Amino acid sequence: MTPAFLRTAVVIGCGVTGTSIALALAGAGVEVALADQDADAVDRARRLGAGTAWTPDRPPADLVVVATPPSAVVDVLHDAQARGLGHVCTDTAGTKDIVAAEAELRGCDLKGYVPGHPLPAQGPAAGPSASRFAGRPWILCPYDTTPRWALATVAELAALCGAVRRDMTPQEHDLAMAAVSHLPYVVAAVVAGGLLDVDPALLPLAGDELAGVVRAVAALPGAGSDLLAHNAGPVADRLDQVAGALAAAARMLHRGEDTVPVELALLLELGERGRAALEAAGEHRTVEDARRPDRM
Repeated sequence: MTPAFLRTAVVIGCGVTGTSIALALAGAGVEVALADQDADAVDRARRLGAGTAWTPDRPPADLVVVATPPSAVVDVLHDAQARGLGHVCTDTAGTKDIVAAEAELRGCDLKGYVPGHPLPAQGPAAGPSASRFAGRPWILCPYDTTPRWALATVAELAALCGAVRRDMTPQEHDLAMAAVSHLPYVVAAVVAGGLLDVDPALLPLAGDELAGVVRAVAALPGAGSDLLAHNAGPVADRLDQVAGALAAAARMLHRGEDTVPVELALLLELGERGRAALEAAGEHRTVEDARRPDRM
C-alpha cells in the first residue's frame, strides 16, 4: 500500500506498542522518527529498523503517535502539539473516556487529535513486530468536531498496520474493555496470586486450563494499575457482578449437597454459552479476514 495522507510520522514511546507501529509504518514506506525519554529504548527500536531518532530540526510530521500509558497521554499530547511536532495526533492507550475528557479540559487541539486504541494479536512477551496489529481491531474515538482530514490520517495509520478500523464513543470503548480485557486481567491476577499459597512441588500438576486463565496477567506488565485507575467505574461494576456470582457459588458448595444444585448447574451452563459465543466471534473474524481484498 502506498501512503496517501501519511508520509511522515513521529512515534513517542518506544515500548512494544510504539515500536510495532513504527515497524509497520516504516515497512509501508513512511518516514518514522522515534522519541522516548529512555534513549536506550529509541536505540533498540532504531536497530530493529523502526525509524530514526527524532531531532528538533525535523519539520512537522503528518502524524504523531503517542504510545504511552494512559496517565501520560495528555501531558505528552499537549507538549507535542505545543511544539508543533505534527499536524495530527493520536494515542494508543487502553482507556479512552478519561483521556479524551482530560485532553479537552487541558486545552489540547481537538481538531488535530483522534483518540485511538489498537488491540494487539499477541501479548507484550512476543516483542515488537510489524504484524502485531494485523487483522485486529483498531478502535478510534473521534470527537463530534473531528475533521475528516484528521480522521482519514489516523484511519490510514490503522490500515498501514493491517488493522481493522472500528469507531466507538469513549464510553462504549471503556465499557467494552472492562468486559473483555480489564476484568479478565484482574480475575487472572487474583487466581495467579492464589498460587503462592500452593506448595511449589504441586504446581507441575497444573494443566493448560490454569495456564490459560492466568496468562492474562502478562498482558499488562507494569501498566495494569494505570489502566484500571483510568477505567475504574466500568471495571468495578464488572467485578461486582463476578464477585456476586462467585459468592453465590460458594454458598451452594458450602451447603454440601450430594447433587449439584440447579443454580450451580445454571452458572456453569452460562459459562459454556459465553465460551461458545467468544469462540464463534473468533471464527467470524477469521472468515471476515479471509474475505478482505488485501488477503486474496
